[in-house]
Amino acid sequence: MAELSPSPSGLKLDHVEIDLETRRLVTLDRQVAPGEVLTVMGDSGSGKSSLLDFIAGFLDPAFRARGRIWLDGAEITSLPAQERKVGLMFQAPLLFPHMSVGENLLFGLNRTRHKDRAQRRTLAEDALSDVGLTGFFDRDPATLSGGQQTRVALMRLLLAEPKALLLDEPFSSLDQTRRADLRNLVFSKAREKGLPVLLVTHDPEDAEAAGGDVVRL
Repeated sequence: MAELSPSPSGLKLDHVEIDLETRRLVTLDRQVAPGEVLTVMGDSGSGKSSLLDFIAGFLDPAFRARGRIWLDGAEITSLPAQERKVGLMFQAPLLFPHMSVGENLLFGLNRTRHKDRAQRRTLAEDALSDVGLTGFFDRDPATLSGGQQTRVALMRLLLAEPKALLLDEPFSSLDQTRRADLRNLVFSKAREKGLPVLLVTHDPEDAEAAGGDVVRL
C-alpha cells in the first residue's frame, strides 16, 4: 500500500535525482498542483524522457534514481506502473492498428466501473464528440490524420481516469496549426479535470502555451 503523507493534492517530485553512470542528469524538487503544467526543457540526452519514465514506473535499469514521487498525498515511487494512475502521452499516438477508433477508446475504460457494454460505447462516442470526431467510432485509425490520431490518443488516456498527465513531446510531429490546436485541447482538458501535468519539450512555443513554470535540464 502507498505510504500516506500530508502533502497537498497534485504531483510532488521529492528531491528526485537521476544518474547515468557517473553523470547527474536530473535534480528536481517540485510540486505541480492540479490543473497546472510544469514544463521540462533540455537538449537531447539531458534526461527529460528519463524523468517521465521514472515517474511512470518504466525507468531503464541502466539509470539510477533517488527521491520520492507523491500523487494526491500518496507515495507511488515503488508501485508497479499499472497502479500509479499516471497517464503518459508519447510523440506518436500509438493507437492499436488492429482496433477501430472506438475500440481503442474502449480499451482505456475501466471495465470494473463500467460493466455495461452500451454504457461503455456511449462514453466512447461522447469522448469522440468532445474532440470533434463525431461518427468516427468504426473508423480505421490508419485513415485518420496525425492530429485526429492524437485527439483519439488523448481521449483514450483520459477515459482511463489518470490522476496526472505526463506529456513526452506529443505535439512535435504536427504542423504549426494542428500543434496549436492540440496544445490548447490538451491543456484545457487537464485544467477541466484538475490534473497536474508534466510536459517535456524542446519547443519554446509549447512551454509558452502551457503557461506554467519552466525547468531547464
